[in-house]
Amino acid sequence: MQRVLLAAGIGLLVLGLLWPWLSKLPLGRLPGDIVIERENWRFYFPLGTMVAVSLVLTFVLWLFRR
Repeated sequence: MQRVLLAAGIGLLVLGLLWPWLSKLPLGRLPGDIVIERENWRFYFPLGTMVAVSLVLTFVLWLFRR
């Protein structure tokens, strides 16, 4: 459990340091993301982004397990 928490902490630190560059990626604006805008509200469901992130994470975790 200690290794998992340490790895998660280091991962969050790296993501925080890389955030200025990561925020420029088109995540959240991919084809397949559902956006419905009305006068008083906005509904956003990032379906395309979730699929892309899931595929990348699956590939990375598959590489680490080999």
